[in-house]
Amino acid sequence: MRELNVESLARVEGDGGITVTLDGKKVKSVTLDIHEGPRLIEQLVKGMKPEDDITVIPRICAICTLSHRYSALRGLEKALGVVPPEKAQMTRELMMLGENVESNSLHTFMLALPDFLGYPSAIAMLNDYPDDVKRALRLKKFGNHVMAVTSGRIVHGENPIIGGFGKYPTKKALEEIRLKSHELVPDAVRDVELFASLEYPAYPEEDMVFMSVNAPKKQYGFAGDSILISNGKESDVEDYKKLTNERVVSHSFAKRSLYHDKPFTVGANARMINMGKRLDGQAKDLFKEHYSERWLMNPLFNNLAQAIEMLWSLEHMPDVCDQLASMDDPPNAQPTRQTGTGTGAVEAPRGTLYHHYEIKDGLIEVADIITPTAQNLDDIEKHMKVTAERMLAEGKSDDEVRLKLEMVARAYDPCISCATHLVELRRI
Repeated sequence: MRELNVESLARVEGDGGITVTLDGKKVKSVTLDIHEGPRLIEQLVKGMKPEDDITVIPRICAICTLSHRYSALRGLEKALGVVPPEKAQMTRELMMLGENVESNSLHTFMLALPDFLGYPSAIAMLNDYPDDVKRALRLKKFGNHVMAVTSGRIVHGENPIIGGFGKYPTKKALEEIRLKSHELVPDAVRDVELFASLEYPAYPEEDMVFMSVNAPKKQYGFAGDSILISNGKESDVEDYKKLTNERVVSHSFAKRSLYHDKPFTVGANARMINMGKRLDGQAKDLFKEHYSERWLMNPLFNNLAQAIEMLWSLEHMPDVCDQLASMDDPPNAQPTRQTGTGTGAVEAPRGTLYHHYEIKDGLIEVADIITPTAQNLDDIEKHMKVTAERMLAEGKSDDEVRLKLEMVARAYDPCISCATHLVELRRI
């Protein structure tokens, strides 16, 4: 038996591992092992008041902090019979656009791009691609700024609350965001053009099923009350358990999800597959120009999808800012009941995020959170397995196989937590 160990799969958040077990050229198994112990957030919030829950649960993630808060707000407000005012809903839309720009710029430029260009990190790209690295930092900084303006701070902001906001952005702040987002559109266009020019290996290609929220009014967006599936079906978010079918596996602390006993994909690629025709502006034009049938089979195209989506977010911001600036600050909506159930679903940068709550007499009895990465794990394993099988059949070296497996894993932009991964290729 021979083992090939990659001591750290960098540029991915979390502490886990990928083990490929080979018998000669035959792939015996591929497992994505999550080593981090469960943090039991769902049990921690049991017995809490809803207003305390929204402070605790964003600590699940510092990257998708606003997605967690927003998904929780949607679930809790349903349970409490709260209908937030229009300005609150639009301000939440703006904060999600900011988070999308922040996260997608980080992943596309800084985490994924080095793989395609043959560099170990974005820092190593500085001499040859200084403009692209600087462009990434500009976009990320701006996304962070939008998050801070809307939520109160860059990470774990407390401003979005049940029924509305503690304080709405000023007209001056909105005007600054409007002007800056327009200024940064060319940077996002460059990101799309760069990722469209890259070579996407065919090794991972296999039929895929995609899931995402259905944004209202037949528009593109990051929140909704129903789920679109690429097989043409649509389901209410309250039926999320039938869509995700969570289960436990022996090699991982993270739960897994299957739809009709098969892996499925959530994320930017899924949103493009299900809602790409709803895009507008340059994002629409570039999507039409670069979309192909390979998107339906190859997870690596999630990188290009994120780039197009970031462009759409920047193009959409000025209109949202203009509408917000024209509205007076409304009073926050209040609960109409103290007992009820509700499920919130939003599109975090990495995919559909569910928060389900059952509240009795003003206290949380049940909390259920299903993250995007937990839904993607089985799909990651599937595409890594076919990649390893095809490359080994062609006689590719261990180093070549290892790199492509890392690229597949990183393409999903998995968010396990802030540490490193381990990839192990084991020969028997």
